[in-house]
Amino acid sequence: MSLQKETYLANNNVKKDGVIQEWSPEEVTEYAKCMKDPSYFTENYVKIISLDSGLVNFNLYEYQRKMFQQFEESRFNVVLACRQSGKSISACAYLLWYTLFHPEKTIAILANKGATAREMLSRITLMLENIPFFLQPGCKALNKGSLEFSNNSRIIASATSGSSIRGLSVNLLYLDEFAFVERAAEFYTSTYPVVTAGTSTKVIITSTANGIGNTFHKIWEGSVQRVNGFKPFRVDWWDVPGRDDKWKEETINNTSQLQFDQEFGNTFFGTGDTLVNSQTLLEFKALSPIRSLEDHCLQIYKAPVNKHDYIMTVDVSRGRGQDYSTFNLIDISVRPFEQVAVYRNNTISPILFPNIIYKYAKLYNNAYAIVESNDQGSVVCNGLYYELEYENVHVESAIKSSGVGIEMTRKVKRLGCSAIKDLLENRKIAIHDEKTIMEISTFEAKGNSFEASDGNHDDLMMNLVMFGYFVTTQYFGDMTNIDLKKLIFDKKMKEIEDDVVPFGAIDDGGEFMEQIEDKERPWHVEYHEM
Repeated sequence: MSLQKETYLANNNVKKDGVIQEWSPEEVTEYAKCMKDPSYFTENYVKIISLDSGLVNFNLYEYQRKMFQQFEESRFNVVLACRQSGKSISACAYLLWYTLFHPEKTIAILANKGATAREMLSRITLMLENIPFFLQPGCKALNKGSLEFSNNSRIIASATSGSSIRGLSVNLLYLDEFAFVERAAEFYTSTYPVVTAGTSTKVIITSTANGIGNTFHKIWEGSVQRVNGFKPFRVDWWDVPGRDDKWKEETINNTSQLQFDQEFGNTFFGTGDTLVNSQTLLEFKALSPIRSLEDHCLQIYKAPVNKHDYIMTVDVSRGRGQDYSTFNLIDISVRPFEQVAVYRNNTISPILFPNIIYKYAKLYNNAYAIVESNDQGSVVCNGLYYELEYENVHVESAIKSSGVGIEMTRKVKRLGCSAIKDLLENRKIAIHDEKTIMEISTFEAKGNSFEASDGNHDDLMMNLVMFGYFVTTQYFGDMTNIDLKKLIFDKKMKEIEDDVVPFGAIDDGGEFMEQIEDKERPWHVEYHEM
């Protein structure tokens, strides 16, 4: 039989479908060895392009052999690897081996961009072109987006999106550089149940570190803590032959310590545009709640303490399964201030939310409630203040009918962001809740403001922004005899004080506010006619 009749279209290095293979005894032995061991197959038959030497044999490092072994032993694998460690090319070799020796399997390669996924497929094609015909099952289709063999196994390449593998039965899902995928949370939520529906399906996720709070970071942390079914595999810079302390020093000199720590040290920092600096983010340690109530929507970290003063900041959503209605309870009688309870629910109606607020504000010594009044917030403000007659609610204006609560304007948000940043970075407030920490870690610059990064939420963070703004006001100082200047740097506070406008009216000599020192109603504000 001529070579032309044996090859796929014009590619003389790829065997076409339907070619009858006649094996020698030696080839049968080699085939059996390759089928059994992906490392043996890779080191003996796979070739890659070297920048220095061109086409060369793929000589695996020890950690790559261990990686292959783990891929075989575990269904769900997540790999945190330093840059330029060969994680992607290793994955290509493993995927080719899996496709060749496992019939009737669909392998999906998904990356942050379609071009990246297709580049990985082209690497696999190059590997295929350089292995002997007796190891090739025969090619039925080969293009930029897919590779299909006569054993009815195939590899498809695409960008990560909610529709990437919709309608497909995927046996092995490979996600490359998953920490850099936009809207990763949305994609993963829609894809993971589909892939894991089988009993033998596999998921392999690889990436370098890229910020705290993204989906890759959550999966990695969950794997380390053994709570999500994934098995972690880590490749550090010193695992790569040729990298020593001299190499490290030279790399840092040519980049920066921070860049080295993230790209080569496998250290998770903030995105670089986060409100709170990376060092502070790294120091956050979440606690387990002492109680979980309200169908697990309320997490209690500290029980109420007699005679302690609490502030409750409230953010309101529409309750339609998207953004969350939240509140944070903060103990201001301790130093640092301390987060003691968190509520988070995206299905509760604004009409019912006041009842929850009332219940736990009363429990925490009649906590002073500061409710965001924008949009549906006004419903909650009125329900809490007028219908439930909870008087210990912040009233922004005694004149306006809509004066209950606080309107989150651009100015209020800007000042609140500045203040909570200083409180957090100077360790003047202790945060215990995991979801709050995640939101702090993904609260980043967008234009001239700050908001959640794509695929994340900032409802709990906005609770803290409101708290930050409130503690900078003279009203807070009058209530608590706390001078914020003593809590954070005077230089930074000066920037806040230049713009800050106190809640309520400025005292012009008339008797406008009278603070009531009452155990039942601490900090209650009564307004009088002027």
